[in-house]
Amino acid sequence: MTDTAPPIDRRRLLQGAAVLGGVGLLAGCATGRGGSVLMFSNVQAGGGAPVAGGGFAPIRASEDRLFDITVCLRPFRAAGPRIETEQVGDTLVVHNYGHGGSGWSLSWGSGTLAVRMAMASSPAEVAVLGCGALGLTSAILAQRAGAKVTIYARDLLPDTRSSRATGTWTPDSRIALVDQAAPGFAERWEEMARISYKTYRSYLGLPGTPVEWQDRYYLSDTAPQPNGEGAEPGVLKFASYGERVRDIDPAPVLLPAGATPFPARYVRRFSSMTFNIADYGHTLMTDFLLAGGQVRRMEFHAPAELATLKEKVVINCPGYAARALWKDESIVPVRGQIGWLIPQPEVTYGVVFGGVNVVPRRDGIVLQMLEGGDMRGYGDDNETPDRAEALEAVKRVAALYSRFGKPA
Repeated sequence: MTDTAPPIDRRRLLQGAAVLGGVGLLAGCATGRGGSVLMFSNVQAGGGAPVAGGGFAPIRASEDRLFDITVCLRPFRAAGPRIETEQVGDTLVVHNYGHGGSGWSLSWGSGTLAVRMAMASSPAEVAVLGCGALGLTSAILAQRAGAKVTIYARDLLPDTRSSRATGTWTPDSRIALVDQAAPGFAERWEEMARISYKTYRSYLGLPGTPVEWQDRYYLSDTAPQPNGEGAEPGVLKFASYGERVRDIDPAPVLLPAGATPFPARYVRRFSSMTFNIADYGHTLMTDFLLAGGQVRRMEFHAPAELATLKEKVVINCPGYAARALWKDESIVPVRGQIGWLIPQPEVTYGVVFGGVNVVPRRDGIVLQMLEGGDMRGYGDDNETPDRAEALEAVKRVAALYSRFGKPA
């Protein structure tokens, strides 16, 4: 029999897992390429090849399976995302940027708010600046509102910073600071989160599995504390709004001892959406083009250049590039790096332990270091991959699976 855990904010739980240091796994050795499948019950919310007996397939973590390292810069604003209008000459610009680590999660809700402003005068044509998570969704929403849409961007999705995101449902990840969030922002955030959550339902079950549900497991030797108590204190207090959507977000469940093969005293499971960005991005671009959308490669160096476009309504979604283009010093870079292990279709669950976040996606198994919590990478605009960091993550995952199925 399982016990339902008290309400816990997922982002705070991630931080707590990072600080707790997991289950004493730093001295483990790398696992080999083989390994038997352990027969423990696992509800496979995601797709992929079935595992014998419905068990947990072990992750094959070793240096030779690390095939890529990518870095993104999250555009954080202490007041929250900038979603407002500005007149540039005879052009109405609707800003839609500054979502921190919540761009993919809030994209449909944020785009909905931006398109409402853009379509207030019923323009026949709309331009969208940027082809990342916010740009693509805003463009599709503007099409659905009846406008002919052209995306102007230097990079398309495979080359944008959005494509280097972790790809999980984290709608309040570095979204604002508690003491600097704009008045009424909590209510606006909730509206965006609920719109996005509902919209993602229409992408479940599509060919290519652009969006899917997965089980994830938090491991620790210390009992997790409600509301992130006991997590490493940060210099800044980031806002957390998870309680506002508790009715739609599945709560974590504390599992009984021995219910999983993980070597930890405490194991909590929750179900969450994962965005397989390669497939999902392809789906969005295809939908946009099939609806008559056009894409033009163009780089802008000053806001005044937007007034030269034939479209007189522009939805501005440049992400971190807004800092330079709009001279917006309120945008702070938050560096995030992920290492990529070769995909294993049979691995349909994620794990958080020992300062590492492991997310299986269709295009690879994502390894992300978490130590430092929300302050990790804050103010760091270095996009050069750090191989030593990536190898440390591989080492920790290998150590976990060297004890897989053994008592804690």
